[in-house]
Amino acid sequence: MARRSKPANPETLRQELLELITNFEKKLLENDLRSKVIALVPAYRVLRDLGSSLIPAEEAKSARDRILAYFRHYPGAVISGEELSVVAGINDWPRRVRELRVEYGWAIVSGVTINEILKEANEAGQTEEIKALEQMSPDDYILLEDRQDRDAAYRWKLANDIRKQKISARDKILLFLRENVGVSVSGEEISYVANITDWPRRVRELRTEYGWPVVTKQTGRPDLPVGVYLLEMDRQAPVHDRLIPDPVRFAVLRRDSYQCLHCSWHINEWNKADPRILELHHKKHHAKGGDNTAENLITLCNICHDEVHRKERGS
Repeated sequence: MARRSKPANPETLRQELLELITNFEKKLLENDLRSKVIALVPAYRVLRDLGSSLIPAEEAKSARDRILAYFRHYPGAVISGEELSVVAGINDWPRRVRELRVEYGWAIVSGVTINEILKEANEAGQTEEIKALEQMSPDDYILLEDRQDRDAAYRWKLANDIRKQKISARDKILLFLRENVGVSVSGEEISYVANITDWPRRVRELRTEYGWPVVTKQTGRPDLPVGVYLLEMDRQAPVHDRLIPDPVRFAVLRRDSYQCLHCSWHINEWNKADPRILELHHKKHHAKGGDNTAENLITLCNICHDEVHRKERGS
C-alpha cells in the first residue's frame, strides 16, 4: 500500500529535508546505484510531506481538499499537474481532480479539453475571447468558476448512460444538452458523452447547421466562462435562419449590444424560466437572396422574431 503523506510543521520538514540532502553527499561517492536510490527515499517522503503541509490542516485535511483549496486560491489561473502533485502529496492526485469535477461539481477543465476547444475555435475564427488559454499544456488545469455545482454528479451519471447508446456522437451531445436545457455544462462533460476528439465541431454543427441555440462565451453569451456550453431553449431555429457563420453571429450580437432591437430585452435578463433567447433576423430574407452578412442581420428575441414572421406571412 502506498505511503500517505504526513503533513507537519513546514519549517521542521524543511530542516529535515536539508539534513537528508546534505548527508546524501557521501552516497554520491559510492558506486552502488541501489544504495543511492534507497538513501533518497526518506528525502522523497519528506519532500512530499513538505508539499502537503503548505496548506494548513485546518483548511484542508485530505489530498482532495488540498487540491481544491489550491484551485480556489487561484480561480481562473492555469495550474500545472506538477503543482497539484506537490500540494496533494500523493501519486494518485489525477483521480482526486476527477472526483472534484465529477462527484463534487467543481468546474475544473483540463488542458486536453481546452486545446480541443481552441482547435475548433481557430477553425471558426472565434479565438478573440480565449487567447489567454492558448498556452495550456495537456497536463494543465483551470478552475473556471469558484462555485460548486451540486447537480454535477447527476449529470455525469446521465452522461455515462448516453455515452453507451449506439447513436452518433452529435446525437449523443444533443440528447445530453436537451436533458439539461438552460443548464451550463462543461466541455469535459460533452467530451465524455461524445467520446470523440473533435466534439467541439459537432457542437458547432448543432448550432450552425441544425439551428439549436447552443451558446458559449464566444457565440453569444459573454457571461459564460470559457469552456462552458448552454442550450438556451429546446427549440430549433427555422431553416432560413441557420447556416449563419459563428463570427458573423458574434459580430451582430456585439454590434446590437446583446439585446432585441424591437423590445430591448437584454441577454443579462435571461434565465431558465424566461421563454426568450436572442436570435438573428434577416432584413432581406435568405429565400429572396438575402445573404448571411452583418449588414443584412439584426438581433431580435425569439418572441419578437416570431411576431415579425407572423406579420409577414399575414401580409
